[in-house]
Amino acid sequence: MIVHFIGAGPGAPDLITVRGLNLIKACPVILYAGSLVPESVITEAADGALIIDTAPMNLDEILAEMEKAYATGHDVARVHSGDPSIYGAIGEQMRRLDSMGIPYDVTPGVSAYAAAAAEMKRELTLAGVSQSVIVTRTAVRSSAMPNSEDLETFAKSGATMAIHLSVNNMAKVVRELTPYYGDDCPVAVCYRVGWPDQEIIEGTLTDIRDKVKAAGFTRTALIMVGRVLDTSTFDDSRLYASDHYHVLRPLKT
Repeated sequence: MIVHFIGAGPGAPDLITVRGLNLIKACPVILYAGSLVPESVITEAADGALIIDTAPMNLDEILAEMEKAYATGHDVARVHSGDPSIYGAIGEQMRRLDSMGIPYDVTPGVSAYAAAAAEMKRELTLAGVSQSVIVTRTAVRSSAMPNSEDLETFAKSGATMAIHLSVNNMAKVVRELTPYYGDDCPVAVCYRVGWPDQEIIEGTLTDIRDKVKAAGFTRTALIMVGRVLDTSTFDDSRLYASDHYHVLRPLKT
């Protein structure tokens, strides 16, 4: 018996990995985070599989279902949204499984920021603009942020930012980023990326808060900030430059 932590991707059922889908098909027990993972992702579960929406359950209740499955020798597909390594809350589950002697593995998934970039047709690491992506969040009702991980500290780098779990904190995001990025810096707020009702609002640090208010976004929205969202001015990458050579593309003489 094993518990498979599976990243379901951002929501679209065809954005789950082949491995993740095959595990869902094979496991007799499916535990999925129904508030963030649409039912369409698990429609290919086997007939007769026990399917449990864990949205109303606490950690102890979720672990109890895993322990039950362990006792009967049934593999578990534990399905999380996006990629489970980022804000997946799998760390505490794995720690408890270690203490219980229950084996597990992890299958990665498409993170929301990658799906958002794809929907907007943007590259997040443009030469001469930004070569780093900072994935972070702000504290609202969730766990506190470490003292050294505040927006202002990250903003000093000028890197592209993917800010999760913070759409209710837009005033703070705008206030703390504007001095470093400039009030004309492009921003995109991506609501339920990968779901049928997805919506992406683009603006700048000057007007994005009003646009988000008008749209009524209050949860499941990702904030993307950075000059890479403006694709009008950037350098070509050196990767394919005619005078760039390497072992697979020798210098032509």
